[in-house]
Amino acid sequence: MNKLKQMTLFMTIVETGSITKAAEKLELSKSVISQHIKQLEADLGLPLLKRTTRKQSLTASGEHFYLQCCEMHRLAEKAWSDILHQQEFPQGKLTVTAPHALMNDIIIPALSSVFSAHKDVKLNLIAHDGQLDLMQEDIDLAIRVGESKLSNLKQKRIGTIQDVLCIAKDYPEFTIDSIEVLPYIANHWQPKNISHQLVNTTTQSSRVIHFTATHQVNTVQNSLALIKNGLGIGLLPEFIYLQHQDELRTVLPTFEMKASNVYALHPFHGQIPISVRMAIDAIESALA
Repeated sequence: MNKLKQMTLFMTIVETGSITKAAEKLELSKSVISQHIKQLEADLGLPLLKRTTRKQSLTASGEHFYLQCCEMHRLAEKAWSDILHQQEFPQGKLTVTAPHALMNDIIIPALSSVFSAHKDVKLNLIAHDGQLDLMQEDIDLAIRVGESKLSNLKQKRIGTIQDVLCIAKDYPEFTIDSIEVLPYIANHWQPKNISHQLVNTTTQSSRVIHFTATHQVNTVQNSLALIKNGLGIGLLPEFIYLQHQDELRTVLPTFEMKASNVYALHPFHGQIPISVRMAIDAIESALA
């Protein structure tokens, strides 16, 4: 029998006052209880109980061992209670990674709204446009644009984002046929040669336009700054574009890009920590 189980059995015998009563409480036979106590005493190499047909009492060693068993039981109960409490009230470090484009305007406001009342939660946020290894980096939740093919992670579609191909409002006029020769501001995750499929919002017809990257940036804030300063065409999330409409305009007003799905990924199988569940729900609500 497991040592911790033997300690629990011994503690029960002492507290109930007899092997018979301990057997009834634990729903075991008296012979099984007796055998385990004999084995426990044999393993320890000393007697724990003095027994007669009518009475039992603790030896000096047994009394000391009983107190240690009680402490073990108390710690086990506390561990059980604490873990259940964590599933009712979020606490501890919560590490979340998301693309730069989503972090400031979507992720941080969403997490702030749900965890501002939970002071025991410590946020650790990583803005990163790549696909970090959740296990290696000890990440609890990743928000990604586009579905991941990693089968060892759980993922859930939580919304969509719309990108806008835009340019500075005072940029010189151009025709739809000359658009592909304009300077293009590429995000670092985009290839050198870039293609965008746009859909006409009136006719639902589509058109593919091609660009060659002229400038390259590693954050959406840098892309926004270059576009606003007239360095060329660039791609921005719609929620960022709408905040700067006084300085920006869409490249082709009657066309729009296809929306991209946003996914929440985590490494937990079975029960999900409450802090992760609350974070997913808050971000999903913000995307909606």
